[in-house]
Amino acid sequence: MKNEYPTESKRLNESQCGLSRRAFLALGISAPMIVPAHVLGRTAKRAAPSDRLNIAAVGIGGMGKNYIAGCESENIIALADVDDKMAAPVLQRFPKAARYRDFRVMLEKEKGIDAVIVGTPDHTHAVVSMAAIQYGKHLYVAKPMTRTIHEARAVTAAAKAAGLATQMSVQSCASDASCRTVEWLQAGAVGAVREVHVWSDRPVWPQGIPRPKETHPVPDHLDWDLWLGPAPQRPYHPCYHPFDFRGWHDFGTGALGDMACHSFHAFFELLKLEKPASVCASLAKPRIPALDGSADPSWSRSKPIDYSETFPVSSIVIWDYPQRGDLPPLRMYWYDGGLRPIVPGGMDIRATLRGDGVIFVGDLGAMLTGFTGGPMALSEERKRTFAEPEKSLPRSIGHYEEWILACRGGEPARCHFEFGSAVTEVALLGVIAQRTGEYLQWDAENMRFSNNDDANELIAPPYRAGWSL
Repeated sequence: MKNEYPTESKRLNESQCGLSRRAFLALGISAPMIVPAHVLGRTAKRAAPSDRLNIAAVGIGGMGKNYIAGCESENIIALADVDDKMAAPVLQRFPKAARYRDFRVMLEKEKGIDAVIVGTPDHTHAVVSMAAIQYGKHLYVAKPMTRTIHEARAVTAAAKAAGLATQMSVQSCASDASCRTVEWLQAGAVGAVREVHVWSDRPVWPQGIPRPKETHPVPDHLDWDLWLGPAPQRPYHPCYHPFDFRGWHDFGTGALGDMACHSFHAFFELLKLEKPASVCASLAKPRIPALDGSADPSWSRSKPIDYSETFPVSSIVIWDYPQRGDLPPLRMYWYDGGLRPIVPGGMDIRATLRGDGVIFVGDLGAMLTGFTGGPMALSEERKRTFAEPEKSLPRSIGHYEEWILACRGGEPARCHFEFGSAVTEVALLGVIAQRTGEYLQWDAENMRFSNNDDANELIAPPYRAGWSL
């Protein structure tokens, strides 16, 4: 197996919380059950080398290294990253793995790959995933699954048609806390849910900033053109790579796209949240003081921050849902950048002073949970009458173990693409609302906004020349 960094001339031109089946049917949810290995006639012990998956990874210097660590029980045979410096620790850990910069060259040359881990920035998730699908490789992809709604649907459809095992990187999908949230809500902790409030401590990277005017030389250890991939051509600048890409429209999806999947998944199926009727966003419009710090009265008349290039420093996003079967209309709120919901009456405000969390408000009261699940507090009146339910839902064998088992022919992983893309899509609807600042009516069947053509342009924005799905 040859280790190499292909040159430009060598490049290609183109590129569970496992609910029981009975419980799913009772909820009107169509989703697979996670089956422990022993049920399928397999043991949970370490597989023999000949039984291990041959895994390749693309984007290994950031979050990708954590995904690889989760799958170290398997054979890591090939690694691709555009940044030699960031990739170095992982390359050193797996000295026998073939090394590449261009994932397309890797997929063409490495015939023994069974599955691919995608840990690149948001804007290249789809192109890497689709290339792997075309080679018939199982997929593990960082959240959000894609940067755009069109990409999410296209990648999901292609993976399903190819019969591949998939998983999106929402590790808490396999958590006990996620299951407990469902169990408490099923047991009537708040009655019929009317509102969901989700708040995050993100962003922890710059947003609400203009595009830099100065240029920097591209570091020798970085292939900047390949890092850009399908995104518009931009001069290299350290404000994009390696971490702060998340705040820029061209490359990321902001605080909402980065974090919503980690929270929404816990209650997404239970509350049937796939198809909101509308979405809107309210953006913070902070004022900029005089540069010398003086108490210049013009401060109050200065212009708001320009959000044409990056996501807002803080926002509130609202999705409205009509009645869904026997579930009443629901409004879901997202808060970021330090904003928080108003604490419902009867709740201990001290219990809600957290960097992130979720509050469910229903006919019978309110419940606070952790951001990724786990009931923490009930409104005082409900606390006196509610009996904590017994555990009733099967627990997952483990987030990465689910995917590995699925790749070997077992049941689909809990956060497979059909589920992951649905959660991603709802988050990305909010991202588009942030970018437009408009009230948007969503036609899910036709994948379009019925009242805003400008917003429709953001569903499937064009790629840079030479790139396609």
